[in-house]
Amino acid sequence: MYAMEEMVPLSPPKQRPNQRYTNQGGRRIVGCIPYRFKTSCNSETGEKGVSVNQLEVLVISSQNGGAILFPKGGWEESETMEEAVCREAEEEAGIRGNIEDRLGEWIYVSRRHKANYEGVMFSFIVKEELSEWLECSRERRWVSVEEVKKGCPHIWMKEALDKLVEKLFGGVEHRPVSEVDSRVD
Repeated sequence: MYAMEEMVPLSPPKQRPNQRYTNQGGRRIVGCIPYRFKTSCNSETGEKGVSVNQLEVLVISSQNGGAILFPKGGWEESETMEEAVCREAEEEAGIRGNIEDRLGEWIYVSRRHKANYEGVMFSFIVKEELSEWLECSRERRWVSVEEVKKGCPHIWMKEALDKLVEKLFGGVEHRPVSEVDSRVD
């Protein structure tokens, strides 16, 4: 499925060696939505569970520090898509974890390079946060779904977040921990 933002018929950016490109010269980008849950206990039943309100996603600052976004970057020819996702998560956000679901594909406009890029996003359950990482100049922080919807300037990333929430909760506001136990610390 493709979600379309404004398409720009401009010349492609200068190509980087070892990166994957579309037929039109735009970069192929992969990224993830890193997430974790806080658990709660139902006071009536005593059952532990999770709700959308306890879903936290990890965002990073943009390179210029002006926006929040999810880790993403170029997919190199020498790696699988999944390897690229894990590399970008570690380089940009200093996290390690497990890739889960492919959330979708989007075509979006790179504001910096004025070209149409293809992006693929995955859900990513965080297992480890590193104290040092390659791009530690970027701020990283755990935020709510609502904070991302208010603060992220990229429509396609917000659509990917909606896909994550739908996959995790399927329209239900609360799930027993037994349904998501491998994802809850």
